[in-house]
Parts: sequence; structure tokens; C-alpha cells
Amino acid sequence: MSLVSHIIQRQMKLPEPLTRRVVVERDLRVPMRDGVELLADRWVPKGGPEGLPTALIRCPYGRSGFFGAIMARPLAERGYQVLIQSVRGGFGSGGVMDPMLQEREDGLDTLDWVIEQPWFGDSMVLVGISYLGYVQWAVADSLPPQVKAMIPVVTESALTSEFMRADGRSLELPLEWGALVATQERPFAMFRRNAQTKKTAAALRVLPLQEMDLAATGRRSQYIQDVLAHDADDPHWDGIDHRHRVAGTRVPVSSIGGWYDVFLPGQLRDFAILQDAGKPARLTVGPWTHVDLTIPGAAEAVDFGLAYARGEEPAERAPVRLFVMGDDAWRDFETWPPKGYEPQHLHLQSGGGLSVSTPGDSDPDRYRYDPADPTPAAGGISISSGGRVDNGAVEARSDVLTYTTTLLDEDVEVVGEVSAEIWFRSSLGYADVFVRLCDVDEEGRSHNVCDGLTSLTGADELTCATVRLWPTAYLFKRGHRIRVQVSSGAFPRYARNPGTGEPLATATTLLAADQTVHHDPEHPSALILPVRAVSTT
Repeated sequence: MSLVSHIIQRQMKLPEPLTRRVVVERDLRVPMRDGVELLADRWVPKGGPEGLPTALIRCPYGRSGFFGAIMARPLAERGYQVLIQSVRGGFGSGGVMDPMLQEREDGLDTLDWVIEQPWFGDSMVLVGISYLGYVQWAVADSLPPQVKAMIPVVTESALTSEFMRADGRSLELPLEWGALVATQERPFAMFRRNAQTKKTAAALRVLPLQEMDLAATGRRSQYIQDVLAHDADDPHWDGIDHRHRVAGTRVPVSSIGGWYDVFLPGQLRDFAILQDAGKPARLTVGPWTHVDLTIPGAAEAVDFGLAYARGEEPAERAPVRLFVMGDDAWRDFETWPPKGYEPQHLHLQSGGGLSVSTPGDSDPDRYRYDPADPTPAAGGISISSGGRVDNGAVEARSDVLTYTTTLLDEDVEVVGEVSAEIWFRSSLGYADVFVRLCDVDEEGRSHNVCDGLTSLTGADELTCATVRLWPTAYLFKRGHRIRVQVSSGAFPRYARNPGTGEPLATATTLLAADQTVHHDPEHPSALILPVRAVSTT
């Protein structure tokens, strides 16, 4: 976590506990409609009043250890009773885990069971990060009236759809998550974590990819095989997509996300749906990766969720609160995307320039991409090593092009959706276009802001590749420069494009390709930024 993230975590700290004395009632059996029983633990302040608001956490990672100590205990110390349940097929719960596909029915059955318990009061709040937030969306349109609020953190209603885009297949995150779920209950798993991390990292280079789960864990992972075999539009995934439930949510929702989180685009989409439907919702996005959000999530459960659970209103604030990186300051807005930011085209120029001016006549720039030595990911959207990092090493590679403005003579504030239009041709019919936005400081150090990738078919014909970058909020300071990287990969965040058109799961041949990027009046490649003001030449 960056220094800035540490500072913000302290700013969003939890209030002082009401008690440190918490008791845990373990292994409660929660029956599902098909006869399977799921196990849950109930954390309660010792000697506290009866009928406290219930925080429900449904978790695939166990009920003690990290999630007990870091999520359940802090809430039980601050006014909740907490029920943390292991989802189907894990940590003592019955049945077989089929990730994401089982959470609708099991979630509804759990809600029905909770409100019938003698210890239940009259209110409940749904809380959780990542998968623990996704399970909230699975039931969001059918909540009983006892549920008063939802707090989904670094998550979205169609959780793995971003992994499986046909025009940009993720690799690192599905394998890391699949390997975690496959190995987390093995004996001494915690002590084997470092060794397992190394095995998983090595498995990312295995070909064909359908063998990488065996290399990582020694067993087949149906989830990893399904991710490789089915893209996001495949009917196989119909049961995991809960986007259609978002507008039907009837309780206040507070979403918390990170600018370097893999699920941010979907999370912002969900918030926009709520806002367009006139639902009570608010959004907070900070400079966080996927693993930075435990404290802000718990703090929001107390400040926002507990207020609604008690029939009160939380402290008033703007619907949208964004941390503007570069300025390192929180800014309040009424909507997402915020109003007052207009698209500004920065055109790629010959000689590595970047400018608002239309490019003149010029020859295209060229580089050679070899999937056997893939362009590496450097920071950005990654669970294990993401965030904002120095990009000097990757920019020094021969397979990365850079385009940079002159020194900015005034601040340039960028907030909203970022994209690029790159006129591109490959010597092969299949290729990827990766675009990264960077901030170059006074010392010449280049740090990543946001990025994105799209995969092309028919890439051997000159085409305009539209690349959707991650949304952002960033202030490029006067005296800095704006830079764009163009390459053909970010491994292992994205799977290597073998250049052959073979299916992702079974491809074994890797072909190097000669790539060209055009920037002339007929082919004006550009980065498109939502800006308040820009002054570059």
C-alpha cells in the first residue's frame, strides 16, 4: 500500500470501540432449501443489549482468522452483532462450491433464516468486500424489509465478467483466485502461502493454459477451466450476472471502490444504474488496489450502515466522493461521471510527441511484439502487485512506444472515463493493443495512472482500435508531462495473445508480430481525456 493510501486509511479510521469484550457462538447450522447446511459464527458484544442490528457477512474464505479478526470483531465491538457465514462447499459448509452460481438461492435462504432467529432484533445490514460484496447484489432485488442498507466494497454485480471479455482476457487474477480457493483449506495452508504464490506465478507461463491449474495446485479447478473456455457473453455465465437486479434495489447502498481495483468499471456502472433509477446511493473511490479496503469498508458499515439500521440518517455528504490523485485531495460531486469535464483529444505525434494539435504527415512508428518475451505489467490493476509504480523499466523496452507532452504550463484535472483511439496494424491477424496513461514528474519519473487493453481480429488490416482505459480522477500538475504508452500486452495481468487465433485454453504456438502505430491526418491516433482544462503544445 502506498504512503498516500496509509494516510487515507488513517483518515477513514473506525470510531473507538464500545467494548473489547466479544463472544463467538460458532458453527451455527443454516439450512438451505435443498437440505444442505451452511455453517456460520455469531459475534456478539459480551453482556451487550439484546437485539442489536445484525451485520451479515457471507464469505468463501473462512470465518476466523483474517475475516473474523478484521471484519467481524471490529463491527461487534461497535454496535453490531455479526453473523459471518461460510458459503456453500467451504470451511465446513455442506455442498460443493460452484463460484458465484450458487449465491442467489443460498443468500435468500440465509436472510429468511436470520430474521427468524430469537436473537435477531429488527434490522440487518449487508457488508463485505469483493466476493463478499457480490453476494449482496445476488439478492439485492428481493431483500426482506428487515434489511436496511448494503455496503458493497471493491465489487460489482457481474463479478467475473471483466476477467472474461473476449476483447481482453485476464489471466493473473482468475488463476490467483482459483488457486487460492483450491488450496486455502489444505493443512498448514497459511505457512505454505509463499511457496504457493511462487507456484502460481510460474503456472502463468504454462502452455496450454488449460494445464496451468494443475501446475499451480496439483488438481483441476473447474472455475479456472470455465474461465478459459467461456467468455463473458457465453450463456454458461448467465447465473452469475446480477446487473438486472441493481435497479430493483430498495435499500440505501454505499459503494466503495479503488482507482486501481479490477472491478472498478463494473462498480461505477452499478452506481450509475442506482443513480439513474433514483435510488438512495453514494459512492466513494480512493487510490486503492483491491486489497486496501478493509478499514474503509468497516468504517462505512459503522457510519452509514449502523445509522440506517437504527432508523437514523447518516451524516450528510455529497453522493459522490472521489480522491483526486496527484492533488491528493478528496473532492465531492453530485454524479458519476461528474459534470463539467469535456473530452479532450491528445494526438500522438511523430518523434514521440503528444499534443492537442492534429498530427501532420508522418511515417508510422513500429515495434516487434514477441509473446515468448511478453511486455510485462508494471503496477496497475493487480491484486498482488498493483497500484502506482515507476514505469521507467517497462518504457525502456523496445516493444513499448511512448508519446509525451511538453511541460504543462498549468494544472490539468482529469476526472471520468478515459479512452484511446489507436490506428494500428499488425503483421498477424490477431493482436492486442495496450494503452497506458502516465504522469511524468519534474525528475522525469513516469508513474502509471490508468490503462486498458483490447484484442483485435483482422489486425493485419489497418484499423482504429478503440481502447477503454480504467476510469480515473487525477491532477497533472504544472511542470509535469502527460505520457501515453502503446504496446501489445501487459503480462500476466492479461493473457498473451499468441497471434494464431487458437482458442485461449489450448493455444501452444507463440508467433512474434511486427506492429505499426499510425499518426497522420488520415489516421489521428489519440488519447481521450475528460478534462476541465488542458494546455499543451
